[in-house]
Amino acid sequence: MKDRRYVSDPLAAYIVPSCDAHNSEYLAECDERRQFVSGFTGSAGTAIVTPSQALLWTDGRYHLQATKEMDSNWTLMKDGLVDTPSQADWLASSLSSGSVGVDPMLLTSTAWAALAERLEQAGAQLVGVERNLVDVAWAADPEQAQPAAPARPVFPLELQFTGRTWQDKVEEVRAAVRAAGCQALVLSALDDVAWLLNLRGSDIEYNPVFFAYAAVTEGEVAVFLGEGRAPSPVLRSLGAGQGGEQVVVREYGAIKDYIKQLVASSDSGKIWLSDSASQGLVSLVPARRRHLKTTPVCTMKSMKNPVEVAGFDSSHDRDAAALCQYFAWLERAVDKQEVTEVTGADKLEAFRREQEHFVGLSFPTISGSGPNGAIIHYRPAAESARRITREELYLVDSGAQYRDGTTDVTRTIHLGTPTDYEKECFTRVLKGHIALASANFPAKTKGHCIDSMARASLWQVGLDYLHGTGHGVGSFLNVHEGPCGISYRVNARDPGLQEGMVLSDEPGYYEDGAFGIRIETLLRVVPAATKFQEKSRTQFLTFTPVTVVPVQAKMITAELMTRQELDWLNSYHQTCRDRVGPLLKAAGRVEALEWLYRETQAIG
Repeated sequence: MKDRRYVSDPLAAYIVPSCDAHNSEYLAECDERRQFVSGFTGSAGTAIVTPSQALLWTDGRYHLQATKEMDSNWTLMKDGLVDTPSQADWLASSLSSGSVGVDPMLLTSTAWAALAERLEQAGAQLVGVERNLVDVAWAADPEQAQPAAPARPVFPLELQFTGRTWQDKVEEVRAAVRAAGCQALVLSALDDVAWLLNLRGSDIEYNPVFFAYAAVTEGEVAVFLGEGRAPSPVLRSLGAGQGGEQVVVREYGAIKDYIKQLVASSDSGKIWLSDSASQGLVSLVPARRRHLKTTPVCTMKSMKNPVEVAGFDSSHDRDAAALCQYFAWLERAVDKQEVTEVTGADKLEAFRREQEHFVGLSFPTISGSGPNGAIIHYRPAAESARRITREELYLVDSGAQYRDGTTDVTRTIHLGTPTDYEKECFTRVLKGHIALASANFPAKTKGHCIDSMARASLWQVGLDYLHGTGHGVGSFLNVHEGPCGISYRVNARDPGLQEGMVLSDEPGYYEDGAFGIRIETLLRVVPAATKFQEKSRTQFLTFTPVTVVPVQAKMITAELMTRQELDWLNSYHQTCRDRVGPLLKAAGRVEALEWLYRETQAIG
């Protein structure tokens, strides 16, 4: 395997991943390289370019979107379908020799190792290209300049929202580093850095993070920030001038030299980097001294502390109040004015902006009417937005960032009269949603072990959906947070479900050209009260809802529901009344309160 810092030989293929040097899902504009070359704007996908072909791999969430956005020069490889080869298999079968190039800062070390081995078996080799070739092409484009890297203000997040000081978190991290026999921990994931140091930023839209690395040793905590990005409030929050330990602020670009110095300072101590860290960083550490595993910070931040739990509940109560106002407004406005997917999304954002601690949206609102609802990650545009009417299903998947929590909720409604077929599809999605939300399972059960619970009712009639069922959610952090998740795919990094984790429950059904249905509620993992207890068995866990937005009753065929499912739904709707009703009443939102009471009446 070769990892050359610069390659001058011709390449047989070049890989363009959808990430930045921190393996982020959402990107700053300067890092949207795959979008620049392909035209595809989805958040997930990988492009491979050869002298004669251009191909894009993306999963089922984006197949329709990619087909619409890419021109005839591109071939869509529908990742996840049985007849679609993986990127590695395609490269191995298409190349008998030669070099496949990639920017090593944009490929994780785990992905690098697997791909390099597969290519070597086929007689080809994976090489690191020092200067990103897309950046070269972007610089030469006279019509579209590559945006500069953002350097927006970084700010401290108060203890009333974090629940723990950074010093307390660091001590727990140091204990984990010592237990692993390591001399240092290097953090490259932006949300890991932000959570550990109780800092937030806005370098990436919708994600309150900032470009930085961090390192923890027995004697030092360091953060690597851009020049001038640590104003006085940040320095004070990091302990400057307070007499105790303080975080050392270094330049962002100094991370590679710092890692080299760590390597040089000892002959045997291991350095802990995430298994999702870039090959460009990992390659600086000799193989025998690498400790490549999920970082302790990643796991720590996934299990919310009591203050974060309270913040989640409070922020979701307020967020639900905004959604109740929106749906009540929409029912009235749809006959009086033209409401489109875009103007509807804008109105929903306006209601959210009225809520306490609102910072911004947590992702672009998916507001899809009729056939656009079948595009799983649809993003409406003003020039092509469909009108919301009483004749079609309407799907809205949206969320917000509040200083005390992050929200993500999907509801599908019909403002007129749904067909029996639409109601059955919706009801089967709801049955799967409830099956997962009410499940009991042993602690540390992996997400893929319970994914089928949400699909069983759909499978009974030959239906399914091409996306995972649930993802972790950060606390005023990324709306998609690892390492936990619920999916049919096995995730090697999944530590198993543990008390305090917050995940989404979002089964769906999508019929191309007709409609889309998705029901998404955030759930928190809590201890389960079971009938029996085995002393030899681990603790059992279950879920409790965090999201408190009603599910539309007119979409439900009650005859398909069991008594237990109806009891769960009625109890959930009572919780919606209890938590959201007082907020709407106190704010004088009479119409929204009436809508809430109507939509939460007992069913069956």
